[in-house]
Amino acid sequence: MFHKVLVANRGEIAQRIIASAKSLGYRTVAVYSEPDCDAPHVQLADEAVCLGKGVASDSYLNIEKILHAARITRSDAIHPGYGFLSENSDFAQACSEHGLVFIGPDSKAIRLMGSKRAAKEAMLAAKVPCVPGYEGKDQSNTALTDAAEGIGYPIMVKASAGGGGRGMRVVKDSSELESAIKSARSEAFSAFGSDELILEKALTSVRHIEIQIFADTHGNTIHLGERDCSMQRRHQKVIEEAPSPALTPELRESMGQAAISAAKACNYVGAGTVEFLLTAEHDFYFLEMNTRLQVEHPVTELVTNLDLVEWQLRVAAGEKLPLKQDQIKTNGHAIEVRLYAEDPANSFMPQTGTVSLWRPALTDSVSGKDYPGLRVDSGIYEGSQISAHYDPMLAKFIAYGENREQARRRLLRLVQDSHLLGLRDNRSFLSELLQSDTFVSGQATTDFIRDQFTNNPSLASQVIMPDEWGIAALLLCEGALIKHSNLQTTQFIERPIKICCGNYLRTLKISYQNTNKYRLSFENKDPDDSGQSAITIELVDCKDNQLRYIAHAGEKNSVMKTSTFTINRNGDISELWLASNRGNLLFADQTFMVTKNSTTGSNKILASMDGVVVDLLVEKGQTVKCGDVLTVIEAMKMEHPLKAGMDGIVGNILTSPGEQVKGRQLLIELQE
Repeated sequence: MFHKVLVANRGEIAQRIIASAKSLGYRTVAVYSEPDCDAPHVQLADEAVCLGKGVASDSYLNIEKILHAARITRSDAIHPGYGFLSENSDFAQACSEHGLVFIGPDSKAIRLMGSKRAAKEAMLAAKVPCVPGYEGKDQSNTALTDAAEGIGYPIMVKASAGGGGRGMRVVKDSSELESAIKSARSEAFSAFGSDELILEKALTSVRHIEIQIFADTHGNTIHLGERDCSMQRRHQKVIEEAPSPALTPELRESMGQAAISAAKACNYVGAGTVEFLLTAEHDFYFLEMNTRLQVEHPVTELVTNLDLVEWQLRVAAGEKLPLKQDQIKTNGHAIEVRLYAEDPANSFMPQTGTVSLWRPALTDSVSGKDYPGLRVDSGIYEGSQISAHYDPMLAKFIAYGENREQARRRLLRLVQDSHLLGLRDNRSFLSELLQSDTFVSGQATTDFIRDQFTNNPSLASQVIMPDEWGIAALLLCEGALIKHSNLQTTQFIERPIKICCGNYLRTLKISYQNTNKYRLSFENKDPDDSGQSAITIELVDCKDNQLRYIAHAGEKNSVMKTSTFTINRNGDISELWLASNRGNLLFADQTFMVTKNSTTGSNKILASMDGVVVDLLVEKGQTVKCGDVLTVIEAMKMEHPLKAGMDGIVGNILTSPGEQVKGRQLLIELQE
């Protein structure tokens, strides 16, 4: 029995756990790092304790600080969520030793399943089907080489600890084995503190199927059906759904019973997931067991109409499972995708920045009614700072339907119509995946993205259309008036503007024609090679950061469009984020960039915008003249030179190459 639950996590999963705990009458405690002080999970909890700075090792991964937070708030239970310390056996053991209920399995089960080698040995003993391979204690190169020859190529070299694709290598023949072992060992030790490896036969064209299991302290173990997680990129799940389009009722029962056997083999208690690989011939093999709640648990909740976090809390309190196996019923279909702060066109590079606009498309903007079957689990808000300290997952989009196609259509619309501005994300990539013939037909395997999706347009730098350049120019030039004055913009004969977006720099001339209508002439070549030299844009209305307009470029029947945007100042630069189904676009007004790099006569060199110092061309004591380039900042994929505003001698240098700087940050001081 417990009364107050401390949630040792952040973001959407912390909110999710706090909500379920409150619904059962428990008091809740949030923990947070300094950058998360205003996060939704902190506001939702009854109490909150700051753990320290943003670095995870000083906050969400610091066992002593979390135990201290539990002690000073008199919490008697801890829910670890997923990620961070959720599968750390030392943390589970420490909770037990301090008299705290750990809402999850005991440390022995976590430790066993945390080692792929030990877990596989246990599964073989329990007669759970396993991929042929080597899981011996002899970790010498000779033992691994001999085992690989016996298994037959291709093989997988895997870190015994951890997951997420780290410490994992595919080896096609013996010539690749030695280097694969070396690199896998190094990566595994760096990520997990253990360089122990296992080998497995590499299975191709397989599905990734996982079974949700639950067990209580009274000897009851059941499964809640499967999730198909075959759509993956570099061993990371991208789309998850329930049920799997590949399973027959007989296969579902066989895999469910195998998962139950796996759970019983380690005396499991709580929520867990047993993962399998499924071949085209319907042979399945144990992959691993995750001893926590999964990121993708919402799809199971939607098809079973159960609250899995509530079940976790009940089991941890010593109750029996609420339902027996024959009482578990599933209906309909649910699909989930993960929204990440990453740039698909730049090798999925994680993105940082401030969320300037966040609008999940859950409600019809005209009627005000909620769309049916939609769910968004999110830990972000407008103003959220997305840092490099944590995983770049921002939210989960989930849709339920009476059948798979209805769920897919609903999810596609949710992904396409939701808006997140302030940084780049993977929505265009998700949209393309959901529309791919392979996914629509339910035929995706774990190799699909790697083998068939590498040339998709969502993975390339997007072409900026003429009307997007035009809207960007108008908003940067007249944005405040458009936004706040109901389109009553100032009248002028002609106004030049120079704007950049990515690697493109365009100069446009804006000519006012009549009420709310403007002609924009392009002075340099159109990047999309359309040859279009001018476009006329008619503004219709603007409210809530959404601008409706009609672009006229000679068409008889022009189409009215809507653009969602935000405008903010970054140092001396006006920036515009413009939403697009093909990915967010970041424009910057550089009309006065040359004269604003440094103020003439000023002895202070300030960063013109957020960026990275890529070059420092002077040293302290050096004599410089007005106009000399002193340092260079890279931002928005462009280099921006910062010049001396006076003749003088370089005094204090307050930056260095590679430093991330903020707009208006003091970089160099000059002396007369």
